[in-house]
Amino acid sequence: MSASSLSGYEIVHLAALPGVPCPCGTARRGLAEVADYPGTIHLTEISSDAKLHYHKTLTETYYILECADDAQMQLDDARIDLKPGMLVMIRPGTRHRAIGKMKILNIVYPKFDPSDEWFDE
Repeated sequence: MSASSLSGYEIVHLAALPGVPCPCGTARRGLAEVADYPGTIHLTEISSDAKLHYHKTLTETYYILECADDAQMQLDDARIDLKPGMLVMIRPGTRHRAIGKMKILNIVYPKFDPSDEWFDE
């Protein structure tokens, strides 16, 4: 089920949306088609081989739902240890990737645009 417009609110069942491949793994992107919502919210399953990338205009906020004890996030040259309940805000231009399998909620502003995924290689 995708978003349903119901008198002033939207309902999205993220887990029921189709998964889309992304540099991190698989994303289920909600609210993309809602014109008056300024961003998108993704339920993303991070694979163990997430690719280092960056965005020129998008700000991403990762909320860690589930992860292994050794999960990390690479942010430019830094690596931080992750645990469920953590929030990581990633500004445009910051090279980033999740390390290890995990499930996150990714809040993206402005709306996600796949043409704004950049790789150094």
